[in-house]
Amino acid sequence: MFQGGIWTKLEGFYKWYVLGLVSVGYILGELGHYLIGTTSKVTAEDLHYGDKSCMLNATHLTLSQLPVVCENVNSTDICESLTLNGSRYCEWGYNGLGIDYQVLAGPAFMAVFTVVGVILGVVADKYNRARVLSVCTLVFVIAILLMGTVKEYWHLVILRMIMAAGESGCNPLATGILTDLFPEHQRALVLSIFNWGIYGGYGIAFPVGRYIPDVNAWGLSWRVCYYGAGIIGLVISLLTFLTLREPERTTIGEEGAGNNKGGDSTLEAGKKMPQVTIWHVIAQPRILLLCIAASIRHCGGMCFAYNADLYYRDYFPDVDLGWWLFAVTVGIGSVGVVVGGVISDKFVAKMGVRSRVLVLAISQLIATLPAFGSVIFGPLWAMITLAISYFFAEMWFGIVFAILVEIVPLSVRSTTVGVFLFVMNNVGGNLPILVDPVSKAIGYREAIMIFYAGFYGISSIMFFLTMFLMDGPVETAAPSDPLDHPKPIGLDNRAFTHDEAKTERGLPLPDDRSRL
Repeated sequence: MFQGGIWTKLEGFYKWYVLGLVSVGYILGELGHYLIGTTSKVTAEDLHYGDKSCMLNATHLTLSQLPVVCENVNSTDICESLTLNGSRYCEWGYNGLGIDYQVLAGPAFMAVFTVVGVILGVVADKYNRARVLSVCTLVFVIAILLMGTVKEYWHLVILRMIMAAGESGCNPLATGILTDLFPEHQRALVLSIFNWGIYGGYGIAFPVGRYIPDVNAWGLSWRVCYYGAGIIGLVISLLTFLTLREPERTTIGEEGAGNNKGGDSTLEAGKKMPQVTIWHVIAQPRILLLCIAASIRHCGGMCFAYNADLYYRDYFPDVDLGWWLFAVTVGIGSVGVVVGGVISDKFVAKMGVRSRVLVLAISQLIATLPAFGSVIFGPLWAMITLAISYFFAEMWFGIVFAILVEIVPLSVRSTTVGVFLFVMNNVGGNLPILVDPVSKAIGYREAIMIFYAGFYGISSIMFFLTMFLMDGPVETAAPSDPLDHPKPIGLDNRAFTHDEAKTERGLPLPDDRSRL
């Protein structure tokens, strides 16, 4: 495809184009995922679901001016009788919260996302990942587009399930493709940039969900948000189908080090060793503990993601924090993602994969205290502490998957990512449903503190314990064959030194150029 002239020059940029393409697709998928949280109030008013409460309807007033705060009233009659200078300032209506919303945001999406994600992980290990990813992108884009047409609550539930099925393939498929395109010293940064799509889509959802419905363009209100995202998504899905190519699959990390130890790595003492299966991989204590830690951290993040807009609207109805939330999640969060990836990549050659886990533990520990502050303080200090917390908290996602792909063998890499996501999303994605009953028992603010900031702290401890189960760096021996190229420093993978090998002697990792 690339032969001479301008195509030869562009070939070196192809892998960065792929990173940009799959990242934009992931951002759109996550925008569709999280739009329900920022449009829930107007969506609930239109489709009639969830809880009702007394809410402030006069944006020119501040809480200090009100004789009675609307949110403290639990009666329809009292709510509608509250006046200031002869004008009513409260209204009784759907607030976008309640068990209906929590089910729509969490389990309805995650139930399908996790199951289909495992299936697509298996598919990715056997078939053309580029083609499968293009189909997945088209599926979730069409679902997002159709969400703008719904007339009933259950329509929205079904379409979120379909969207989840399509989006579930993005991470395992794109992670495998990017891992094969980029070398180890760039891997955590690249995966961090890609996985920033979660926070990019989530951050963009704040201004889109808060302000576009108020414009009420063409009388469509909140529906315009889904139409717009869907139309842009159609363009991305077309580009994915036409331009994304399947790269050559490569062994990396610990498996690459194992294959470099000489000889046919499937043989020992003249005997054929059994192939490693997915069950051998996920049963390792380090994989299990990493998954538990990631699940707890994911719960904290998802709790905040699903409730941030509604929480700040509820507690600070007189302050517009939409652009602040956008700036913190997209701006500060993106810097944290990049910094975390760079730090992790810098230390991995010296300390091995253990350094990546150390970065995880320290970053989440630092993020915990400011996370509590973002819930406890008033609007100004809540945003300041949220920014500090977000900078460190968002280092985690890309690093986790850089660790994962480096400690599992090539033959089950995408499947392992799919299973890992299945567990992590089932736990982290569904636990936030407990926010509703807990908030009714002890208060909404207290429930957010437990499931958001509290889980950050717990995950930090779990990541720290996981670090001791990881191997340090292993120096490879000098090549015995003068024709061999120098071998890159790898990571010891003693559990998989007899995994399937394609060559009779250890060879260096393939270069990072894209291939047909």
